[in-house]
Amino acid sequence: MVENNIPRATAKRLPLYYRYLNFLNNSGKTKISSTGLSEAVKVDSATIRRDFSYFGALGKRGYGYDVASLLDFFKKTLNQDRLTNVALIGVGNLGHALLNYNFKQTNNIRISAAFDVKPEMIGTIQTGVPVYSMDEMAEQLKNQQIEIVILTVPIDEAQEVTDELVAAGIKGIMNFTPIRISVPSNVRIQNVDLAKELQTLIYFLDNYTDEQNQE
Repeated sequence: MVENNIPRATAKRLPLYYRYLNFLNNSGKTKISSTGLSEAVKVDSATIRRDFSYFGALGKRGYGYDVASLLDFFKKTLNQDRLTNVALIGVGNLGHALLNYNFKQTNNIRISAAFDVKPEMIGTIQTGVPVYSMDEMAEQLKNQQIEIVILTVPIDEAQEVTDELVAAGIKGIMNFTPIRISVPSNVRIQNVDLAKELQTLIYFLDNYTDEQNQE
């Protein structure tokens, strides 16, 4: 688990480093420099060294970073050494896409339960994932020890469902609805607004030069 004193920007970059280190390890690469890592993940080497410095001495001057050791460190830091089951709330078009995806590129995250209100969906298996009634949500989340959910319900239901999730003990919500839901301070929200991201991309394409477009 990432320590609380690690900057948020650093914490958001850790999965990026982990994914590339995993690729290097699988390809037989044994060491990597901060410059080499920088070229691959498009983060400047000074930022990478600063990010890594929050965790102590992870590399050696003149040698760089040992890929296997660094991968093992980040695997434990990001809890990638254990399976995390998550639930999907709302099996609409986006929900179906997420079930089809179901984090197949990683062995450490899995959608293990889905919930919906549509009678024709309840009791079915969608891409290997059972779909339960919303009335069963609190009980199933507790029984399956799920603390993280993906929220893809209609806008006018988002806050009410969120309140039910909080009452059921959920600690983290990935919110795909376009509204900003309210939760207590002990619940973490990650907002994913696809329309906003696309609109931002279009704006940058229309208003910035090629050099300015790079981040």
